[in-house]
Amino acid sequence: MKDFKGYKRILLKLSGEILGDKNSVFSEKSLLTLVKEIIQVYNYGVEIGIVIGGGNIIRGSNLVKQLHLDKVSADYTGMLSTIINGMVLQSMIEKEGISTRMMTAIEIKQIAEPYIRRKAISHLEKKRIVIFTGGTGNPFFTTDTAAVLRASEIEADVLLKGTKVDGVFNFDPVKNKNAKMYKNIKYSSVLVKELNVMDMTAISLSKENKLPIIVFNILNYGNLIKIIKGEKIGTLVN
Repeated sequence: MKDFKGYKRILLKLSGEILGDKNSVFSEKSLLTLVKEIIQVYNYGVEIGIVIGGGNIIRGSNLVKQLHLDKVSADYTGMLSTIINGMVLQSMIEKEGISTRMMTAIEIKQIAEPYIRRKAISHLEKKRIVIFTGGTGNPFFTTDTAAVLRASEIEADVLLKGTKVDGVFNFDPVKNKNAKMYKNIKYSSVLVKELNVMDMTAISLSKENKLPIIVFNILNYGNLIKIIKGEKIGTLVN
């Protein structure tokens, strides 16, 4: 689309749960719907980086509670689960004829390229979708922080966080029916109010790098492409 004037490069943050449903770790229907929408964005000429979580497979925090694993070992299991998710998403996208590259902060040469910033940018410029896995490669950091870090490094125009809720609320909308959604909110307000948008490290890093974040419901098909076209969907954090 040569006349498209919107975002040129985005970082899409996906939770692992988006890839499955309550009955299975991976759902073909969910994956096909997600991939279809990603390809729509790609066809607008937008350069796409993706950071994916691993919560559909393993949450390190759960292993700490359930098995009393040490925090470091538990976090690494979570990072490895993001690599599995990355492989699945990469294969689903490539089945549609789109070129991708998977990069990982944890070196696994047989599966993915090690993360190198200049190489990642080169892939994006060559119109390849780049999937970043392995979190930051360090324990004690979430994939939200990894998403902000990668978005800042590749100089993305915006970080789009696809979730199961419509945006950022003053209270948990699942527990409180009277919760109100913000259309716009400042980084500082998120930090002061300790809103459950991203972890505080991710928000602080976004603020420092002046990286805008849009939190939206990716389960509502069409939301992603609407954002790319300039419609006000979800909550803008800036």
